[in-house]
Amino acid sequence: MSAPPLRIWIEIDHQAAFRSGGWAYVLAEGSVLSGAAGGERAATPQAIALFGLVEALKAAPAGAAVEVSSASPAVIAAVRLAIGPAPAEPPTEDLQLWAQFVTVLKGRAARFAPATAAPRTPTAFAAAWAELARDKAKTRPFKAAIPKVNLAKAGVPA
Repeated sequence: MSAPPLRIWIEIDHQAAFRSGGWAYVLAEGSVLSGAAGGERAATPQAIALFGLVEALKAAPAGAAVEVSSASPAVIAAVRLAIGPAPAEPPTEDLQLWAQFVTVLKGRAARFAPATAAPRTPTAFAAAWAELARDKAKTRPFKAAIPKVNLAKAGVPA
């Protein structure tokens, strides 16, 4: 019997006026939780989604089956471009980030699923941290682990 997949909830928050954005993820390896948040200045929503996806997947052990959920349209769009049928027009921006994303996907059994941003869920928790990261990124790039005491309130189902 194979091990259940690791679960990752990832969200982003982008503010067009400042062109800053934040990402955050919660990673559940059984009952063990980890997570991080980060943000960038002068970035598009697509770039923020790619930053977050790369960081979240790098945090998962190599070769592990991973289930990624998000309610962020930019995350869902990036995933569809990466794993769906070849697009008529491939991406022309953020090529270095696309290369990192494709590289981190190699050798992983990754499954992606849309999520709903309901209160007291890991999706809502990640969205709140992404907003905080976006605010911190207005002045400089930001990246930090989410404290374990906070992750205990993430609403991850048992």
